Amino acid sequence: MKKLRVTVEGKSYEVLVEIVGESASPLPASAPPAIASAPQAPASIAAPIASSPPTPAAQPAAAGDIPSPLAGKVVSIDVKVGDAVTEGAQVATVEAMKMNTYIYAPKAGTVSAILANPGDGVEEGSALIRIS
Repeated sequence: MKKLRVTVEGKSYEVLVEIVGESASPLPASAPPAIASAPQAPASIAAPIASSPPTPAAQPAAAGDIPSPLAGKVVSIDVKVGDAVTEGAQVATVEAMKMNTYIYAPKAGTVSAILANPGDGVEEGSALIRIS
């Protein structure tokens, strides 16, 4: 495991990275792997290391909930509380890596709760909508 600092859009994050298949490396076992170092900004202007705050939609999906199939940002919720939905109806859109993923109702029912709002960041498996 190696601890690395990654900067994305001016925010620094410390991450642990597992090197897989390092034994197949052409370097001798006694030689440390070469790591290219990126130029560092002076400490006075360096961005603080940030951790993302938990989002309200980060609750795991329960029975009757429609989960997000991936981590991303909710683009739209296409139903309202009280709407009747059929199996396969589009109910939401989540964006990840600049691609939209459409979320469909896994069963027919009535929307009893909206658990995420457009603009919310969600994790994979987070509940978006509850159908009863």
